[in-house]
Amino acid sequence: MPAGVKVTPIIAVLVISAFVMILNETMLAVALPVLMADLTITAVTAQWLSTGFMLTMAVVIPTTGFLMKRLTTRSVFTTAMLLFLVGTLAAAAAPTFTVLLGARVVQAAGTAMVLPLLMTTILALVPLRARGLVMGLVGVVISAAPALGPSISGFILEHWSWHRLFVMMLPIIVVALVIGLLFMRNYTDPEKVGLDVVSVVLSAIGFGGMIYALASISAVVDGSNRVMPLIVLAVGALSLTLFTFRQVRRRARGQEPLLDLRPLKVRTFSVSVLVILLSFATMLGTVVALPLYMTGALGMSSFTVGLTMLPGAAASGVLGPLVGAAYDRVGPRPLVVPGAALMALACWLEVVLLDGDATQGLIIALNIPLGIGMAMVMTPLMALSLGALPRSLYGHGSAILNTLQQLAAALGTAVFIALLTLGSAVAAAAGASTGVAQASGAGWAFAFGGVLTTAATILAVTLRGTAAEDEPAV
Repeated sequence: MPAGVKVTPIIAVLVISAFVMILNETMLAVALPVLMADLTITAVTAQWLSTGFMLTMAVVIPTTGFLMKRLTTRSVFTTAMLLFLVGTLAAAAAPTFTVLLGARVVQAAGTAMVLPLLMTTILALVPLRARGLVMGLVGVVISAAPALGPSISGFILEHWSWHRLFVMMLPIIVVALVIGLLFMRNYTDPEKVGLDVVSVVLSAIGFGGMIYALASISAVVDGSNRVMPLIVLAVGALSLTLFTFRQVRRRARGQEPLLDLRPLKVRTFSVSVLVILLSFATMLGTVVALPLYMTGALGMSSFTVGLTMLPGAAASGVLGPLVGAAYDRVGPRPLVVPGAALMALACWLEVVLLDGDATQGLIIALNIPLGIGMAMVMTPLMALSLGALPRSLYGHGSAILNTLQQLAAALGTAVFIALLTLGSAVAAAAGASTGVAQASGAGWAFAFGGVLTTAATILAVTLRGTAAEDEPAV
């Protein structure tokens, strides 16, 4: 470890910053109806506040491996925090939808830089024996923050305007920036690596196209816009294929790729990431679909929805560090397999039990195991996946993981909403009342989550290894 580097304040600042940034990503889910009324926009237009955020993340994250080699750690941190601060200020004062969307894009650029920096810093500065415990804090960020978003948003919207959603974040980010500038030290030496502009363009078109296509699934299903999303999907898939070939070819020629894909050759990394993605897609889909079910089928207010979502998020947050400490002692499989199975059980029970007459207590009772299972999956696998890589690939492995998480988030959110909409329409056509139809559609969505988490459970059984020395060199 470089002299003068104080690990605790650096990790603490990065964890708090990442927590606020991911919280920001999901807070608008509950606020969309309010924004539609206040800014006089349609639901499709409002959805771009989330889609645009994910698009920007998917475009910027693949470049973070390059940025963390080319720039100092302190420079990456400062740039990311200033971007998020500027974006949050603009969002807090946004008078129109266009300004708000631009602010969200700037926020997303900062968020995309902080998440890989956090994980790379932990892997570089935290010894292996304590890595699980520290990754438990990252598990809180990844799993609890998105689930807390609707709760905090519902409370704020009940008492104030939507602008306060962003005002609330400002003092936290300012304090984190100041503390970070005081304690952040450079623990790597910048390298004079070149930026492959062609790869940047292919990455932007590829990942951006996939996110857009996934976010448009509902439009494809209901027939309102089928041609454009499918064209964008094809272009995105082609661009990603070309991007992949280019990275492999540059590596073979001794040139620096924009995103080094060698981590995908490490089995522990690949399997761990796949389980993370299946679980993450389920969690994000549930975070979006469950509030829609509660408001549409049960008639709950935004504030009540927020309170109902809170216990599950709290369970995930409290359990994260405990699971991390357990991982340091027992390894991944004894935690991940039961955790994924618990998520699958919760999803299938939601399909069976959540009807048009479900109680708030029942929803909480099903959502808590989902949060617990998410903590048991996310915390160990964050440590295991990146810890299975050699130190030289930490930055690229983190960029791969975070980029794919954005695709998983888009997939989970879009498919859950599409299935909820389609299932509701089918039930309504069969003569069901509005509430019963909405509940039926929610069942379709939760069944998709059950399929994803069941697959995650099966994959989790095949996990092995705890550190990079268990894997062959790449």
